[in-house]
This record gives sequence, C-alpha cells and structure tokens, in this order.
Amino acid sequence: MSRAVLSWVVERLDAGERVALASVIEAKGSVPGKPGAKLAVSSTGEKFGTVGGAGLELRIEKGLLDLLSKSKSDMRKTGGKIENFILYKEGKGQEQVALDSLCGGQLRVSMEVIEPVPHVLIAGGGHVGMSVSIVCDTLGWQHSVFDIREEYSNPEKYSSATEVMTSSVSDFLQGETTSSIGRFSDILIMGHDWSVDQELLIGLLNICKGGTRIGVIGSKTKWGGFTRAALESGLTDDEISIARCPIGLEIGADSPEEIALAICAEILALERGSI
Repeated sequence: MSRAVLSWVVERLDAGERVALASVIEAKGSVPGKPGAKLAVSSTGEKFGTVGGAGLELRIEKGLLDLLSKSKSDMRKTGGKIENFILYKEGKGQEQVALDSLCGGQLRVSMEVIEPVPHVLIAGGGHVGMSVSIVCDTLGWQHSVFDIREEYSNPEKYSSATEVMTSSVSDFLQGETTSSIGRFSDILIMGHDWSVDQELLIGLLNICKGGTRIGVIGSKTKWGGFTRAALESGLTDDEISIARCPIGLEIGADSPEEIALAICAEILALERGSI
C-alpha cells in the first residue's frame, strides 16, 4: 500500500498539485493503522490510501487539509507536524489527541506537505530556450518544450525534457484544457515570430484560469501590441494581467545564458513568495 500511495503522490505532483501526506511512524497496542500506513490528500481534494479509517482517519484528513490551506511560504517556515493519538476516551486531557474509540492503542503520525517542483513550458526552443532548459536541469526542475519548428523542438535537442511538442499553435491549444495546462507552473513565450507568440498568448489567456504563470519575453512596445490584440479578441484587463512582460529579474542580462538565469531566478522568487 505504501508504494501505491507514493506512486499516487508522484502522479499528483506531476500534475502540478500540492500533496499533504500522513504516515504512521509508531504504533502501540491495538490500533487500526500499522507503522508505514499512509494517507495522501491533494490540493484538488482527492485522497488516496488509509491510516486506519473511522474517526482517526477523519481527524488526520482534516489535519492534512489544514496544512494544504497554508501558503507555500508559510509551509517553508513552519514545516509539517507530528501528532500523537490515543484511541480511548479516558485519554482526554493528556498531551495527545484523544479519540472517541475503544481500540485502546496509541499512534504517532507525521504530516507534511510536498510541493511540486516547477515545471516550465518553454514555448520557443531557440538559444534562450536551450539555456533555460539547462538552468532547469541544474535546479532539478522539470521542463517541456513547444515550438512550431521541429528543428527547435525535438528529443535529440532537448533530451532531458519531460515533453517535446511540435505542432501549429492552434493544434497545441486544441489539445489542452484548463485542467491539463495546470501541469505547468510556468509558460515562457519566447518564440522567433511575434505573430506566433501573440496567437499563443491569447489562446493561453483563454485557457489558464489561475495557477499557471505566463511570461512573455520582449519589450514594452511588443507587450503593448500584444495587449491591444488581446483586448480586441475579447479578453479583459483582469484576464490579461495574469501574464507578465518583460520576464526575468533586472540583473543587466545580455547573453542567452544570463537571460535564462534572470528568468529562472524570477520564477524561484515567485515560488518562494519573495516578489
């Protein structure tokens, strides 16, 4: 069961979801959950596994949901927790969580939140895109690549990419939904053709409804043109505001490698809540 729970946790993380995990780390006496038993709850409310059922499981599930309600930055400061449960009424008043149970045993349970690593979709596999992929690999992040040109988005060029996609923008967008696009923490629009970037941006703004960050490489003039086109397409200022342009921290970057460093540093700062 532990392996099945952990496999489920990895699947949810790969989908871009946060996961809270409870593990029984110690048991004494008659208890429903043995050491190693696990219960996982995702940020979408799905759950998998068990720590014994009944009132114990309900109490632990609530604890996991409480942890998921905290921000990433708060969880980095406070971490998870360990709670002791005693499964009989007479335990009330002790420095443990007493449950209305007749089992008579005791459990020690750890609870933690596992955050998904950033998964960056590089939309434009040129020099900067390649440099971003290298920084992602160095940081242990996932990255995927999309380009309308096969020579810039193929498994040989991006051998460590999670996904490599080559198609028209319209075909790419038709294959995505609000749910599926959530597997990416960030989408970086860095193509060679402004019209391709504009089509992709407007399409993504119609799909992304929160969660996934959209960044566009380019000047303020370019962004002004994109904004006008987005408004003319029917998008509102609020819907457009989830995207940012230009991207990258202001560090005086010039080369593709420096620009990639600035972009990934900004993503890290956004992840940590420092900007």
